[in-house]
Amino acid sequence: MKTSLFLIIVLISGAFAGFIHGTSNLVLVEPYLDEAINIENQNLFASGEEEDTLEFWVEYEGYREWQKGGQILAGVILGTSLGALFGIVFALSRNSLPGNNDVKKALVLAGIMWLTIYFIPFLKYPANPPTVGDADTVVLRGILYLSFIAISGFAAVGFYKLSKAFEGKKKIISLFGYVALVSIVFFAMPENPDENTAPANLVEGFRIMSVLGVSTFWIAIGLVLGLLWTRFNPNREVPSFN
Repeated sequence: MKTSLFLIIVLISGAFAGFIHGTSNLVLVEPYLDEAINIENQNLFASGEEEDTLEFWVEYEGYREWQKGGQILAGVILGTSLGALFGIVFALSRNSLPGNNDVKKALVLAGIMWLTIYFIPFLKYPANPPTVGDADTVVLRGILYLSFIAISGFAAVGFYKLSKAFEGKKKIISLFGYVALVSIVFFAMPENPDENTAPANLVEGFRIMSVLGVSTFWIAIGLVLGLLWTRFNPNREVPSFN
């Protein structure tokens, strides 16, 4: 396949999946963000840091509208970046992915990447609404989360390549190896340093909707890239994990 065609397929699938993600977040996550920010505003009023005035609410509503309007664009940009990664991994591993067509293969890969670089790290460091978290620890929390993503992702690739050294049922050894390593890392890494003081129903709802929102991205990118790959039948020579 020509490089230009490959890039078009990857960028379109990533941008479309990012659009779906951004749109779904507006429906699923934004109501919880509004509730969390409202709690934060009430705390500012109670502490005297801000005054409950018409001017404050006009400025606040304008800022929130700007945030919501930019969420879809942000989703498209992020989706395009992740789409590039997804497309490269799919091209390299396509021949060894299970499934009798490219759509199924792409969905399998999307599921694997969703699990290893999103859901497992999410279980250790789940998303929190704006009312949870100290500004002084935001860098530390970001480093911990990204570190877990990197460890889980590279471990998945490493044990996948190791599985190629085994035959038949022995391949399951690699799966057990990945589970064992990630489990050790899961319990060895430090916990989130911030105390959760927000209402439990708000935090739980926000986390559930966050998972659903991110899941729409991975489902969409698997479907769209698989369909585009089938439609244009890419046939370029690429290095393989085999």
